[in-house]
Amino acid sequence: MLDAVTVSRGTFAQCHPEALRGDSIEQWAWLRGRLDHLRLSSIVDTVAPRRDQLVEARRLAELHVGSVLLVAYRIGGAPAGFLGLANSLPRGAWDVNLQLLLKLLGTSLATGLGRLRLEARLAKLEERVELSKHAANDGLWDFDVERNEMYFSPRWRAMLGYSDTDMDLAPDWRGLVHPEDMSRVQAAIRDHVAGKSPLFESIHRMRHRNGEWRWVQSRAKARLDANGRLLRLVGVELDITERKLYEDALFREKESAQITLQSIGDGVITTDANSVIDYVNPVAEQLTGWRLEDAMGRPVDEIFRTFHEETCEPLENPLTQSVRRVRPIKSVRPMLLIRKDGNELYVESTAAPIRDGAGKVSGGVLVFHDVSESRELNRRLSYQSSHDLLTGLVNRREFENRLERALKSAKARESSYALCYLDLDQFKIINDSCGHAAGDALLGQVGALLKAKVRWRDTLSRLGGDEFGILLEACALDDALRMAETLREAVRNFRFTWEDRVFRLGASIGVVPITADNEDVASVISAADSACQAAKEAGRNRVHSFAENDIELMRRRREMQWAARINAALEEGRFELYRMAIQPLQKSEHGAHYELLLRMRDENGKIVAPDNFMAAAERYNIMPAIDRWVISMRPRSASRSPRPRPLPISRRPTASSRR
Repeated sequence: MLDAVTVSRGTFAQCHPEALRGDSIEQWAWLRGRLDHLRLSSIVDTVAPRRDQLVEARRLAELHVGSVLLVAYRIGGAPAGFLGLANSLPRGAWDVNLQLLLKLLGTSLATGLGRLRLEARLAKLEERVELSKHAANDGLWDFDVERNEMYFSPRWRAMLGYSDTDMDLAPDWRGLVHPEDMSRVQAAIRDHVAGKSPLFESIHRMRHRNGEWRWVQSRAKARLDANGRLLRLVGVELDITERKLYEDALFREKESAQITLQSIGDGVITTDANSVIDYVNPVAEQLTGWRLEDAMGRPVDEIFRTFHEETCEPLENPLTQSVRRVRPIKSVRPMLLIRKDGNELYVESTAAPIRDGAGKVSGGVLVFHDVSESRELNRRLSYQSSHDLLTGLVNRREFENRLERALKSAKARESSYALCYLDLDQFKIINDSCGHAAGDALLGQVGALLKAKVRWRDTLSRLGGDEFGILLEACALDDALRMAETLREAVRNFRFTWEDRVFRLGASIGVVPITADNEDVASVISAADSACQAAKEAGRNRVHSFAENDIELMRRRREMQWAARINAALEEGRFELYRMAIQPLQKSEHGAHYELLLRMRDENGKIVAPDNFMAAAERYNIMPAIDRWVISMRPRSASRSPRPRPLPISRRPTASSRR
């Protein structure tokens, strides 16, 4: 590019070569090949040029240049420009003296411009060196072997606590090196001078003026003569004491972490950002069966292979998942880990990504531990909390939970269910005559017998004592009645042998359909119990189906309700005694005779006749408590003399006294 074009013209000159400013040398094909230093080039007639000068001649003709004489010059070996003479008229040939003069001017111009460039470059370098001495963090030193002179930059002096006026250093740089590091430093310098290393590099200690030792990082380059002798050694040093202290602290932390990882009871695996293993602690080696040297460089999925504990489906590696989601991942349940040797164990794990200083994920860490023993213990505890230890069947609490789910399903019209309530008829005789051990053995055998008869989807439970519950899934009432009859027949045909004695059993079974009309679990069980008791009262060893309009069941329900009300009345003192005078029909007798009448007040204070609650009191064995209340009453409690209508009273609540 012709950036600078300077023109000196005569008074009447008509050519305008200054218009060439901005033209690219690439456009001047002929001149581009004539850039040798002090090479002369001329175009004698721009109107009728040679063929190879056609492009340049046409451009010069536009500027009213008829002929031109040019000389190229270089500065520092690179093309720098042209110096020339232009005439608005063509001419035959340029004068030799003009050519020599132009060449001489080109030489002077190139020399002057080169000197100016060198001076400017030197000034810039000196300025840069001066600024760098104060701005750079490195201290510079220069050892001239021939003159035995040592130069230390201001930064170097400040780094080691010396001022510019201190001359204590010169010229022994080696005297500042720590004695323990000197042999290593000298060996490194000898290797560099001998050509064994391109640079002298060393990290060693040097003495500060206050006497303390500072860690420095030193680099130096030697200049040798033709015979390999050292002429000059120039180096830079950087104070890295703080970095060294941090490195030592980091090393100690790393050692502490390594010892910790090797001594903790959890397995630890660390990986890079691509989930490739770079560390496995001893516990992880033991749990996975992979040694550190075998595991390093392998994908973590190959070392830590986990599966679902119940379905055995492969699980995504938690560490890979944590790195992908950039957040910690903790297992919510035990996982099945397959060791290298094929053995299995259950583990729980926590995985987290590792971030660098910029917050970018640079790896991950996986911590896991063996929970096989605790899982087995939890499984046993869970089994014991939901199963009857004597029979191995589901216990009442778990049975009620499943019944609750069945009731919700029935309300949602998802499936049909039925409940069977089974009570052994002759259990008390066996338990009392042969002892509790025989009773326990009998319950275990009956439980196994019933379990063999029900379907796999049904739930068999021991509800307590000699009572069993069977929850039948996807079962209509007719099918439930047939199942109940099958169970009853199985119990009837069962023979229990104990100490050469053989016993026969019976079973009373109540069947209740579970529908959307059922209120809750308690009402369903109560209805099944009532149906079972109805089967007992009907002669035992039979099946009774619950129905809302069943008169017998309605009576039993009413009696059950009355039993609760009677107990509440006893607690709250709502029983009363009334007297009724007894008069002779034939002859008068001495003294007065009365009949005592028992009455109960309901929750609203109204009198309840005995025929409403007496049957329930007798069925549920509450009469002895009522009798004790009557006997404990003082005579004045019968001092009232109302005139109620006589009611037929049975048993002892109706008492007579004479006074």
